[in-house]
Amino acid sequence: MSPETIQMFEDALGMFAFLAVELTLLFLAISYLVGVLQEFITPEKIQSILSSRKGKGYVIAALLGAITPFCSCSTIPFLKGLLRARAGFGPMMVFLFSSPLLNPVIIGLFIITFGLQVAVMYFSVALVVSVTAGFVLEKLGFERYVRQEAYQQPVATGCGASASSDCGASVSSCGSDTPAPAVESRWVRIWKATWKDFRQVVPYLLLGICLGSFIYGFIPTDLIAKYAGDATWYAIPVAAVIGIPLYIRAEAVIPLSAALVKKGMAMGSVMALIIGSAGASLTEVILLKAIFKNQMIAAFLVVILSMAILAGLMFNLFLS
Repeated sequence: MSPETIQMFEDALGMFAFLAVELTLLFLAISYLVGVLQEFITPEKIQSILSSRKGKGYVIAALLGAITPFCSCSTIPFLKGLLRARAGFGPMMVFLFSSPLLNPVIIGLFIITFGLQVAVMYFSVALVVSVTAGFVLEKLGFERYVRQEAYQQPVATGCGASASSDCGASVSSCGSDTPAPAVESRWVRIWKATWKDFRQVVPYLLLGICLGSFIYGFIPTDLIAKYAGDATWYAIPVAAVIGIPLYIRAEAVIPLSAALVKKGMAMGSVMALIIGSAGASLTEVILLKAIFKNQMIAAFLVVILSMAILAGLMFNLFLS
């Protein structure tokens, strides 16, 4: 094995170890803090707030989306709950756009990976575009493109969350006679939920770290700079479009992007890739078909692509 190849392996392994330790500790710390916050701001409370502010509360919807660490697909079940609660259409769309893009885990990864200035600009662009898009879509009457069946309440079966008198507090009618387990400490419960979330995210996180480490160690800098550097005008829109079918979770795409930046990829292209992949996906579009008509889905994709391209252009303009 040549000395150059050995050096490439060493560089890749060094980057892998650094990112693995740093991002793991960061993810666990931020996720636990989010869990503590969610003890006081539950999904039911979010639904209540948005439902009671019909036609208003756009910034509130964006900020609520920012404290709910959902990926683009896991936002869909929550969106259905907002529809059934008759939340305002505009704030609901703001929540749909902002939730997968502004959650604390992503912002924390941005700060530790790219610095506070980049994280603030990313947050600002995503927040402003989400609020503006929700306001404009409501004023243009896009609520008519929501399928009527999306407003219908699901039929409750069994005990579950049923509020019927047969399933209330009566253990003998629906449950067993086994005594309820001891109440678990709130902090232990939050930690278990954090660890469960981390285990679900680990494959994506490791995938991003592995890809990023490989790129950092083995892909020539000149190759990336040539096709995705500042000089290529098409890099930003191409990165935005590629991000949607790519559907790499932000936990994976941010460490991957860090390696691309070190190799010469323009920051604007990186931002477009992150927003496109985190804000939408083919899987999410398929799930949205059960809620929205084609016109609304097209509008959703236009908003995400516009946000990705705008963010990319602003990054290249102000931070290059």
